[in-house]
Amino acid sequence: MPKIVVQVMPKQELLDPAGKAVQRSLAAAGQGHFTDVRIGKRFEIATDREVTAELMQEVAQLADDLLSNGVIEDVISIEVADEAAEALEGEAE
Repeated sequence: MPKIVVQVMPKQELLDPAGKAVQRSLAAAGQGHFTDVRIGKRFEIATDREVTAELMQEVAQLADDLLSNGVIEDVISIEVADEAAEALEGEAE
């Protein structure tokens, strides 16, 4: 079953308080070489349809209308997950 991955991040020009908190925690743990952290959202959407240009356009519309807040977030990417890579990740866990 195909899986479509949508990634959403805060707009670059906006402060990311959660990311800053993580960055400060890393610095406090002695890992100050990580100078910026931004936290976003990842959506994995499984479908029983064949992935077509029309389906990807439908997901793009959902990403803009439902999965992200256009005022403070950008949709960074929409792509079909590589099933072979996911299988390798599952084996590593």
